Amino acid sequence: MSRPESYINVEAPESQPAKPKRRSKVRSERVALLVLCALLAAALIVIYRLSFVYWLMKKNLTEHVCCDLFQEKTCVQCDEGWEQHGGQCYYFSINKSTWEDSRQECGHKGGDLVKIDSRDEQEFLERRLRDQMMEPADRFWIGLTDSKEEGRWLWVGGSPLNTSLTFWYKREPDNWNIENPEGEDCVRMGEKDGSCDLMCWYDKSCKIPHKRICEKSAVSV
Repeated sequence: MSRPESYINVEAPESQPAKPKRRSKVRSERVALLVLCALLAAALIVIYRLSFVYWLMKKNLTEHVCCDLFQEKTCVQCDEGWEQHGGQCYYFSINKSTWEDSRQECGHKGGDLVKIDSRDEQEFLERRLRDQMMEPADRFWIGLTDSKEEGRWLWVGGSPLNTSLTFWYKREPDNWNIENPEGEDCVRMGEKDGSCDLMCWYDKSCKIPHKRICEKSAVSV
């Protein structure tokens, strides 16, 4: 009798879970890295722009109190209540007084009535007075007078008026003596609605109360 054949039961190996491909993993890491780099670049751009805006704001603020003297950056400042233009400080009063009393009031503040040395300075003052004047006749004393000798105009301090740099209104000075028999020996300025070519100087009796413009040098800091 023939021997039965032996059967060998060979079990199939259990199926193993498929491993993710390494290439897919590397690709995901690269995408994540690119996204991170993009976010970092965007953050740097925002920081740079904010820094630039801050620098501009700081620069503009500094320029209000700094001027270029002798090619070196020197910061200057004015006392509270004074306005700076270039290296000078200006005070626009709200009360009225005679020309002589106005000089004394300016002296108490460490300055004097304004002496106008340039067209730029005249332009600055003329523009500022438009806002300071309450009505058309509400003008301001400046430091110019011919009280020592009629027709010989002198600035405070004694320097003569530069005839090539004057801003008389038409037909001024006229030394009108109806208001005061002594005439008009002091100068006031201003036009509330603006003046043609900055011409807004008027002679006036020194005894009439007016507001004033005081001037002094800014202080280096």
